This record gives sequence, C-alpha cells and structure tokens, in this order.
Amino acid sequence: MSIERVRASLGGISGIHVTPYHADGSLNEDLLAKVVRRQTDAGIHNIVSGGNTGEFFSLTFDEVVRLQAVAFAAMEGSKSVRTAAVGRSLREALATAKLAINAGAEALMSHHPLDPFAAPQAQADYFVAIAEETAVPVVAYLRSDAIPVSEVVRIALHPNIAGIKFATPNLMHMAECIRATSDCAAVWVCGLAEGWAPAFYANGAKGFTSGLVNVDPERSLAIWTALEAGRYDEARGLIAPIAPFEAMRTKFNNGANVTVIKESLSLGGWDVGPVRLPGLPELSAKDREELGRILASIGHPVQTARAAE
Repeated sequence: MSIERVRASLGGISGIHVTPYHADGSLNEDLLAKVVRRQTDAGIHNIVSGGNTGEFFSLTFDEVVRLQAVAFAAMEGSKSVRTAAVGRSLREALATAKLAINAGAEALMSHHPLDPFAAPQAQADYFVAIAEETAVPVVAYLRSDAIPVSEVVRIALHPNIAGIKFATPNLMHMAECIRATSDCAAVWVCGLAEGWAPAFYANGAKGFTSGLVNVDPERSLAIWTALEAGRYDEARGLIAPIAPFEAMRTKFNNGANVTVIKESLSLGGWDVGPVRLPGLPELSAKDREELGRILASIGHPVQTARAAE
C-alpha cells in the first residue's frame, strides 16, 4: 500500500463503523461484518476500524484487536482502504498497530492522546513516534488546539504521515496550519463530519470523516461528490435535512454522538446493541421518537423487525 493511495482515500470519505454487541455485551462479529460490508459496497473510500464512533476507548485491547481483524476480513476484495485506529499509551498503540497490520491494515489512524497532563510538544512527539515505528502510513487525529502550529507542522512533515484529521471547530487555527504546510504532501481532512465539510473544504481541507455512513452512506457520498465539484449549494442542500440528526448527536456534551448512530441502526432493523459506558447507553423515549421522525424525513422509515439478524 503506497502512501499516495492512502492520501487519495483521505480525500474521500473516511467512514468510522460502529461496534455491534450481542445481548451479553460481547462483540457481534457476524453483524459487524455486515455493517462494514454495507459501507464498502456503497463505495466508501476509507474504512476506519476502532474510531470514536466504534467506541474505541470503552473496548479492551483484545476487543480492539479482534474488532479490526473481523472488519478487515469483511473488506476482503473491496477497494476501500483498511485503516486501524490505535491509541492510549504509546506502547499499547504500537502493539495494536503491529497486530492490525498482521490482520491486513493498510494505514493507521492515531487517536489524540488523552492524558490530562500531556504537554503540547509531547503530544506531537506521540504522533511522530507512531509514524516512526510503524510500517504503514499514519493519520494523525488532532482534537485539540493546544498543539502550536510549529508542532503541527512537524507532524505533517513526517514522511510517514499521510494526513491530518483535524477535529476542532477552530477554522482559523486550521487555516494557519494549512498555510504553514502548503508544500507538504499530507492531506488535511475534515474530522467533524458532513456538517462542517463545506467550511473545511473552503479552507483547504479535503474529504471528511463520517458516522452517518453507518446509516446513509449514499447521502454522504452525494455530499462528497458535490463538494469535490465545488457545488456548495448542492452540498448544503444535502446537509440541511440531516442537521437535526447531527444536532441530536451533540447532546450531553457529545455524549449522544454514537448513541444516535446506534439507535438509528436499531430503528432500521440492525440490532447493534447499546453504547457502553461512559457513553450514553440509549436515548430517552422522547428522543428516540424524534429520531424516528428525522430518519423518516430523509427516507429511512423505522422498521419493526430486526432485519439484519
């Protein structure tokens, strides 16, 4: 896998699949494979296994490893790039990376280090260390404005960094970082999903990450196609109907982010199970009813049967 192919996929949609569970809380591997194949069959460019939408931080090390192995096996024969999320301690990230590569990972997405005492320059060192120690291209997932531009440039300039997934709404900071890396090959990616993608594109980013692809991959692709062609009015028209959906995901300080995706799948017949703590396990009856109305308005009526089982 060349770094150029990984970068090309980052300019598309990076879909982050959910983690389905059985009733006893164990991984539902059969349903996981179906969730992943739904995205590859739709033509999503890059599939990220173990992202935040996949509840990375509530999974054990062994669960992450198994999740990625099952997901990559399900992608066999597809054109989608197989990206494994890694994170937590540096040693754990490198151990996860090694096993994921053995399972078929073609790229890594490094979660932002969450240590409350992390120094800005040391956070940059974390990303660089992963890029130095792994044999496949790395995407650095930035979720904080605390890393100064000079350190972001150091990350972006590393020859094994394929791209920067920028996931804060500080567009001025991102624009400054993009200007400072204008001669750099790393791709800047909108890490805040479809709703933010037009603004990110206007500032020089390419592609976007998406949890919506679990529910409506065709709409995500239509938004991407419009943005790639510079048809911003069309993109905004496609985004407007999902604005209430995305707003619901931001409830409880983003605690409902994954919950809304999983409840949408459940309402559509995919029994993926609840979100693990400390995420919001399930929506209230009122919010679930509202979600059903939102889904119906974008052409996804609620099903009563668990069709995916």
